[in-house]
Amino acid sequence: MPKASTAPTPATPKFLRRGKVKEVYEVSPTELEFRFTNDISVFDKHIPSEIPNKGETLARTAAHWFELCRRLKVPHHFLSLSGPTSMRVRRVRVVPQPKTLGPHPKGYLVPLELIVRYYLAGSMWDRVKAGKVTSEELGFPAGKNLEYGVRLPEPHFEVTTKLEPVDRLLTIPEALALSTLDRKQLDQIRETILKVDEAMQAEIGPRGLIHVDGKKEFGVDDEGVLMVVDTFGTADEDRFWDKDAYERGRQVDFSKEFVRQHYRTTGYYAALQKARDAATPEPPIPPLPPLLVDEVSRLYTTVYQRLTGEPFGATEGPG
Repeated sequence: MPKASTAPTPATPKFLRRGKVKEVYEVSPTELEFRFTNDISVFDKHIPSEIPNKGETLARTAAHWFELCRRLKVPHHFLSLSGPTSMRVRRVRVVPQPKTLGPHPKGYLVPLELIVRYYLAGSMWDRVKAGKVTSEELGFPAGKNLEYGVRLPEPHFEVTTKLEPVDRLLTIPEALALSTLDRKQLDQIRETILKVDEAMQAEIGPRGLIHVDGKKEFGVDDEGVLMVVDTFGTADEDRFWDKDAYERGRQVDFSKEFVRQHYRTTGYYAALQKARDAATPEPPIPPLPPLLVDEVSRLYTTVYQRLTGEPFGATEGPG
């Protein structure tokens, strides 16, 4: 996998903003540094608990998959690991409304999250149970009784907002209008995701994992070329199942779904959805119990090792 860079920093990076799980620093007008924290979030809520080693697993897993992009000749913004929990990337502008940049803008973050699902799980399963998505919409025969975990007949592509407080599903026309992409570019993004995901599955399959679904983000570089940005393929963005367990009829999660299920069983998720549906103040999310924090930390290191085939231990380079 890529090693941490030992090149001297040209200047002290300047803090720009803090996201749900990482801090963003300016290194130069063309370069950023992502510093991954041990924070964790679900349902667009920041949990008041820290997960030991989580930030390092995210940085190292993301670097692993950007190396895959390099081999596949898929454009991306990754430059190097700059420490165990940080990476350097090419900079793009974050503009909620790219149309303000004029026609055919370049050098900006596409304000969309692009999701591809291969199995029926997560929020899609919630929508199916609620009658919001039909079997035909997922490629099954009309009226088919769907069960959790079933493999979809074909990959299901969907788009949500990226820069809004709560992610919102978009129709294709809405996504095109918001992003200023044309349909050809959106189709190119879909094909790129399928290409990368196929290569990911080919790598993790022999290590006993199934790639269930995941999200990716894209930017447009200064030459107008679409490129993969942010991070992907980690336990935060993607869902993985144990292959042997699945073949025996069970879905054993290797992803953040483990944490989501905790808040479902405690009743917090139902209360949150009720507040969102009624447009009333959202209840604060409680911290994870200490024993669960330890379990989640082990989950993240286990996922890293199974995804990359590498042991989780000391890293090289500056911390």
